[in-house]
Amino acid sequence: MSHDDAPAYAPPVRRDGSGRDRSGRDPHARLAPAVATVLGLLLAPPALFFWGLSGMATDSCGPDDCSPELMSALDVVDGALLLGGPLGAAACVAAWLLPRTRRWAVPRLWLWGLWLLPWPVVIALVADLPQG
Repeated sequence: MSHDDAPAYAPPVRRDGSGRDRSGRDPHARLAPAVATVLGLLLAPPALFFWGLSGMATDSCGPDDCSPELMSALDVVDGALLLGGPLGAAACVAAWLLPRTRRWAVPRLWLWGLWLLPWPVVIALVADLPQG
């Protein structure tokens, strides 16, 4: 038997009583990052564009005479983007840096959800601004 016919070394797979692999590596660890990164990169530009346009909601009434509902909605949009944007970006970086083991699967998914949260919130709030 030559070295070419020998099987490649594979570490032993530890299994528990249910037959599940307990080696610790998560085979699907790269799926959530890929999907969330693509969705975030697709949702962030429209959110930033709509945020830029949201200031025009006060053109007809002036910032001093607009309804309190409109002004509070614009404050929420500003907060969601100015606070949620950097926090979401930090969550994205943290999720990429987490170990690719099953132990960190749930925190990784929560971080990806946090990364995606500000963008649809801003789009939805700007699309449904109250009358000025």
